[in-house]
Parts: sequence; C-alpha cells; structure tokens
Amino acid sequence: MFKLGPKEFRRALKRLGMNAEVKEVDDAERAIIVRRGPRDLVVENPQVTLLNFGGQTLIYIAGEVQEVEKPKEKEKGIEVPEEDVQLVASEAGVSLEEARAALVATGGDIARAILLLEESKKRR
Repeated sequence: MFKLGPKEFRRALKRLGMNAEVKEVDDAERAIIVRRGPRDLVVENPQVTLLNFGGQTLIYIAGEVQEVEKPKEKEKGIEVPEEDVQLVASEAGVSLEEARAALVATGGDIARAILLLEESKKRR
C-alpha cells in the first residue's frame, strides 16, 4: 500500500510550489467519517496528517477503510425525546434527522447540539 508520511508530503508540496505546515497526529486510534446514509466509513489505527495552508486545514487519513452500519440510537444507549429533537431542529434551522444526530453525538445535551449544528453550518 502506498503511504505518504509528513516528510514526503512536505517534499511533494514543495515540488508543487506550495508551502504548508505539516503535522502528524501520532495518537489517533480510529477515524470515522459520518455519512448521511445508513453506513459510515471507519479507519482503524489510521495514519493522520494535518496540512495547514492558506488559512485552511486539510486532514489526510491513510489506512484500511471499512464501511460499517450505523448503530441505532437505542444501541448507543441514548434515547432522544422527540420534543428535544424538534426544539434543536427549530433553533438550529436544520432537519429533524440532523438534530437527532447532533443530540445523539452530544449525549442528549440540547445546548451543545445546537452549538455543534451552528458550527457545522458555518463551515459549509
């Protein structure tokens, strides 16, 4: 498998005429890409490299990717009341599905879920 470490990244970027700050994340155990569909992408023991340039951060994740089924809310041990979902959705201006996912991700904390959704809207 082809792997590029931070040094190789720096060299490749330099050849392209791009200057970037390259930082390796040594203690990453797992990288999860949460998708809208029923399956997420998981990389166990990933090699993670952060590239900062032009005010943006590019995250490079290398490793063996697995596609896994999303756990159901009850399997995660969190039952989210429908009233909380509706409140978060209306306050953050998002769909019920996005509000539910944010509540699950924050352990049911309404304020944190709203902040999480507002931050993610700013990044879009």
